[in-house]
Parts: sequence; structure tokens; C-alpha cells
Amino acid sequence: MNSKRSFCDGITRRDLLRVGCAGPLSAALAWPNVLRGETTSAKEDVALIVVFLHGGLSTIDTLDLKPNAPVEFRGDFSPIATNVPGLEVGEHLPRLAKTAQRFALLRSFTHTDSNHGPADHYMLTGYAPTAGFNPNLKPNNQRPSHGSIIAKVKGSQRGVPPYVCLPQMHGSCGASYLGAANAPFVVDADPNTPGFRVPDLLPPLNIDAERLSARREMMQSVDRFRQTAEVNAKARQLGVFQQKAMELVTSKATREAFDLNSEKDALREEYGRTTLGQSCLMARRLVESGVRCVTIDHHNWDTHYNNFHVLKQDLLPQFDAAIPTLLRDLDDRGRLGNTLVVVMGEFGRTPRVNKDAGRDHWGPSNTIFLAGGGIRGGSVVGKTNAHGERPEGVSHGPEDLAATMYHLMGIDGTQEFYTPEGRPVKIVNDGKIITDLL
Repeated sequence: MNSKRSFCDGITRRDLLRVGCAGPLSAALAWPNVLRGETTSAKEDVALIVVFLHGGLSTIDTLDLKPNAPVEFRGDFSPIATNVPGLEVGEHLPRLAKTAQRFALLRSFTHTDSNHGPADHYMLTGYAPTAGFNPNLKPNNQRPSHGSIIAKVKGSQRGVPPYVCLPQMHGSCGASYLGAANAPFVVDADPNTPGFRVPDLLPPLNIDAERLSARREMMQSVDRFRQTAEVNAKARQLGVFQQKAMELVTSKATREAFDLNSEKDALREEYGRTTLGQSCLMARRLVESGVRCVTIDHHNWDTHYNNFHVLKQDLLPQFDAAIPTLLRDLDDRGRLGNTLVVVMGEFGRTPRVNKDAGRDHWGPSNTIFLAGGGIRGGSVVGKTNAHGERPEGVSHGPEDLAATMYHLMGIDGTQEFYTPEGRPVKIVNDGKIITDLL
């Protein structure tokens, strides 16, 4: 897929966020609060993998088809049966259809915003943006992302970062008022490229060994000054945490977690030699190594034009390799039960096909894909009306999705954090746990 394709608002992949990458030095300055909560608990917590299909997956063509609707609604694709009786998916997801026992579909999902920036924020934080939200700011979080909340509450474990974004960081995946200590470690590189490596795990090539040694000696001198000078206890403690942060991002455990070359070629091929496929494989490696949350930001699902051609020839083959393989791989390794996988975009696509054989933005109806981590596989929750325009009966929104994810991860959604102004803000904005998924 061409990474240079732009969204309808003109933003290209390269315009996306580069600020906030937690390289070795910046991590050492930014992560002390995370490291204060470092845990080595023997009990295995639930980890989260979010696959964010940036631009908005056309769920009416994939996960909630309407074969009996008029052609201008149902489009070109037909449903196929899965290995779960009564559950159908789109015909261009045959591998997914064979693993339906592992996932659930939340078809009664809705929200009120059909604009990329605000909808992204709503989905990735559980909070609708308020007046003053600026999607052009980098990052643009009015509220902390799910990953930053998890990093704050859970801390790091086993020498790896608690929260990772790949292959780049979405603008709404930042920490907001939780501060840089809870920002993600950002890969900022395509794991499908030949010679892939994570830039911030190795020193720049233009810094030779002598300069690195000099820098290390300088830091040691500063540390000795800290130890002998009349500084307060918090300052001394900060130095300890900074050192631990430096060790964390340069640790052997972190480097090994990002080493895709240690995987068998056959498995890499099964995931698909694509950005999405290799990102999913890396996400499995990361949660297995102890990372709490991985968010994959995958482009470009904004199919205003030639929706059916782009889905059939480009996007869905990638999806149908990566997602079923991720679930199967996690299951085979005994990890699916304690890894929650959530696949979503910022909204669905319009039920009515437009004049360019595309579908436009549509917040009122969407389907969320969930698996593992306590989700009841082989289930469908809710339904939409005959044309797929909106849910029928009880509906659920981003607040409920957030409440459900945090519940499965053992996080109390009523817990409050404080903004710089001292205002308390709950982790979950009055969302309700979607018990039918559990």
C-alpha cells in the first residue's frame, strides 16, 4: 500500500506525529513516574493490542453486511459463513471466517462525530473533545489515550516500556495531563522494511565511541554532584529513576522484543509481509515480553473513492492475513486469554455508496472487533437497521468501550487523575461495561 496516500483532509502519513518519541535520553528525563510503579508481579496481567484502522474501516462491507438492502446500500460484496453458525463476514475475509470462534463483533456501536480528528480522539481516549480541540496540534490530546492511562496505572514490567506505538504515533495517542512520563515509546519505523531497526534503541551513527564515553562520564560526574550536593530527596530520587529509564530503553529485553529477525520466515509470511502484518507480529512479541499496551496506527482506510476496488485489492488481503494470524499465534502460545485485541477505526462508512463508488465518513454506525482477554468469542452483540444506518435497540459508544477495556485489564474506571489546574477527571467518562461481550 502506498504510504503517501493522503486523507481527505490533506494530511499525509509523513505529516503525522514525530514529537514525543521516547528515545534513550528523552525517556530518561520523562519516565520516572512510570518507573516508580514498576512491577514484577508473578500474576500475568491482561495486555492490550489496539489495531487502529486509520481513516475508518467500511464495516458495512466487512463485518456487518446488508445483503438484502438495495444495491446502493449493500454495495458489491456478499457475506460468507464463518465457522460459528449464524455469524457472517464479508467474502474477502475468508481466513477471518475460519477463526470466528476467537472473536466477537460489537455491531451496536455509535457516536456522533464524523470528522477525522475529533472522532480519532473520541475513540482513542473515550472522551469526546470539547471546545478548543485542535486536531493540528501534535499531540492533540485533551485527554490521555488508553495506552497512557494503562502506563500510569500499571507501570512497566520486565525491563520493557509499558506503552508502545508503532509504526508511528497517532496524534491522539499522547498522555495529555498525565505528562511525558506516561507517553508512549514510539517505534517511528516500518517493521516491514528491509533492515528494519528501532531508531531509539541504538546510538546515532555519527556519534563515535569516544563521544559516547565522554557523555557517559559527564553524566556520572553530574550524578556524583547530586550525591554530594545539598539537594532534596526528590531530586536524588529523580536521578535514580532517570538511570532506570535509561537502562529500560537500552536493555537487552527491549532490544530482543523488537527483533523481528528472530522469528521464523514462515510465520512472518503468514502474518503478511506488509506494514500491518509485521506490526501485528511485533505487537505479539511486545506483549509477550511485558509491554502493557501496543497501539498500531495503520493507514489508509479512508475510502471515499473506489471503495470496493481498494478494499478487495489492497486493504482486505492485508487485514485477512494479519488479524487471523495474530489471534491464532496468541492462542497457540497460550497468550490469547490474557491479551485483549481491539480492532477499530474512528468511525464506519456511509451506508449509501457515493457517486465515486466510495463511502464517506459515518459516525452513527460502526462495528468494533474484539478478541481475547476475557471476550466471549464467536459472539455478536447488537445489530443495525436494515440499511446499516444506525443501531437498533441498545447502543454503545466510546465511553462504554473504554469502560469494558479497562475492566478486562483490572483497572478501576472510576479512579481519578488531576489536571494541572487541579481538576479531578475520572479514567472513564461514565461509560458502562458491555457485559454481553464478556
